[in-house]
Amino acid sequence: MLALLLSGCAGYIPQPSPGPEPGGEYRPLTLPFVAIGDTQEHLATGYPLVDNDSAVDAYVEVAQRPPEQTLFGRRVMEWALHTLQQGEYLVHLGDVMDLSCRIEAYRMGRIFFAAGADRVAILPGNHDGLLFGIYAFSLLNPEINTDAQKWNHVCRRGAAPDDRKHKTENEAFTKRDLIAYYIRQHSQAVHARHGLQPLPESGDHEGSWRNPNPDSFLSGVEVRLRDGIRYADSFVAQRLRLQRAPGATRDVIIIGLDTNQAGALVSAWDTIMGRSPGSIGHVDYDQIIAVSKWVDEAAEKGDIVVFAGHHNWTSLGLPSRALLTNLMGRLGHPLVYLSAHTHRGFWAEHRVLGQRPLLEMNVSSLSDWPVAYRRIRFAYDEGARRLQVRADLLPEGDTPTRSYADLLAAWEQQTCAVSGVPLRRIREEDLALVKRQRESRGSLIEWLLAQSLSVVCDSCDGTLYDHAQRYQDELLETLIQVGDDLGRDAHRLHELALPAWCVGRDYTGCARSLIAQRPESYGANVELFRRKATLVSLLNDHLDELVSLHARAYMTCRAVQAAKIDFDLTPEDSNNYRGEVLRAREQFFRIEVSVGMN
Repeated sequence: MLALLLSGCAGYIPQPSPGPEPGGEYRPLTLPFVAIGDTQEHLATGYPLVDNDSAVDAYVEVAQRPPEQTLFGRRVMEWALHTLQQGEYLVHLGDVMDLSCRIEAYRMGRIFFAAGADRVAILPGNHDGLLFGIYAFSLLNPEINTDAQKWNHVCRRGAAPDDRKHKTENEAFTKRDLIAYYIRQHSQAVHARHGLQPLPESGDHEGSWRNPNPDSFLSGVEVRLRDGIRYADSFVAQRLRLQRAPGATRDVIIIGLDTNQAGALVSAWDTIMGRSPGSIGHVDYDQIIAVSKWVDEAAEKGDIVVFAGHHNWTSLGLPSRALLTNLMGRLGHPLVYLSAHTHRGFWAEHRVLGQRPLLEMNVSSLSDWPVAYRRIRFAYDEGARRLQVRADLLPEGDTPTRSYADLLAAWEQQTCAVSGVPLRRIREEDLALVKRQRESRGSLIEWLLAQSLSVVCDSCDGTLYDHAQRYQDELLETLIQVGDDLGRDAHRLHELALPAWCVGRDYTGCARSLIAQRPESYGANVELFRRKATLVSLLNDHLDELVSLHARAYMTCRAVQAAKIDFDLTPEDSNNYRGEVLRAREQFFRIEVSVGMN
């Protein structure tokens, strides 16, 4: 497992950057829309696994993020939705979840679809339906399938053994589950009257839907559901029509691809070749055939087609790139591809179809620094046959964002300054917590020992529970700070019905009592972890009920601050190539690029 994780971060190859702008007579084609990616909502209160142990984080930086990200990270996506302009659309380019747990999907869905299902679209990422974005474990026989049991265990929110509500055999969220949930949300909204129906709960299924409203955003869907151990081969492809700019005479259609047709083995070939399977994207022939009609229709009408998918272009498998290149060859206009996945953000110009360029806009992550997203619009020069992509870097401050300092200042201006909590206090709290989390990491030897012994006996993973305890302590400390920072009237945490073992204490007293305990046996260690995880889960669920502007701004601010502090404390050779110099080299701060036919 560790080798796969490490291999997914190895071998940095700079992207081929586009050249300087030649200028032109560009006429606007679309109104702007917002693109985000890699929110990776993470459940940290399930049963601890060696794969998610903080010891791994010492070697793979994003294996376990700061506690603020776990508790507040989804608020960053909410803030992006909150700043949508009137009538503006939003496209999520994948990795909504992290472990792919049911509660992760529901937490994010509650925020995402509150903006209106007619205004938002999600393209699946490799973490959306696979455990850790890597494993497609079979859930058919969990009583004999230890891998499936592991996935369900990590998604159970630390529930006590007799808690049936949170301890079912259906807490893991597969690729099939994700697609069915996503289509159900759309079918229950405005699209219900246009004939989009919920998908069957089980069995193989193939479906096509075209919105009869020609002006709709989600204008078409192609679905293939595969049941049983083949669920990772399922896909959902989407036709997204952007709003025309005034005076525009052609449409711009985004074809949202599902780049995660991973297969039952999640690409055994990738594993054999030493690559982390989730890092490689796959678009199979059946999906290409399904979306071909949209491409041919656009070509006949003279519309512009923009392709989008979670994986960046060079992370797509060679067969997938070959299929897509052939499909793109049907279009007589410049080619653009939107992506996420890298957590870095860049512009790149690839050569396909001989020497024909393909312009790629890769958005940044909302879960790791640089925390950013884009507002995108298209324009066209008919004479030069050049397509211009303007992708404003968000959030925007008073001046253009040309550095990480500018980006952080923009976040602080929009969120921290609105929170009502002094910025200096927030910084001090987050610096102390991030340092504590990083210093509590175990060693590689401990991690490997826990991994090997956990399959021998139930009581051999004491070290794993020790690490899990420390992280729960950091989550509890963060929640105590929420109470101190926001005040009782804002957080209302004291009104929650606490577990009986809190014995009359308020949540702060209960949390501090749990942190102070030192278990003397393996059984006591497990029981204490479960109590901590149960309390964290209860309080974390309550955070979703905090809807005031001050609370939203405070939680967003803290998630961003923690991500930046964690990045600053990470050695340059371990930050997954997110250093500012490399980002500038790959034109992260650039906001306008055009592409022609040759």
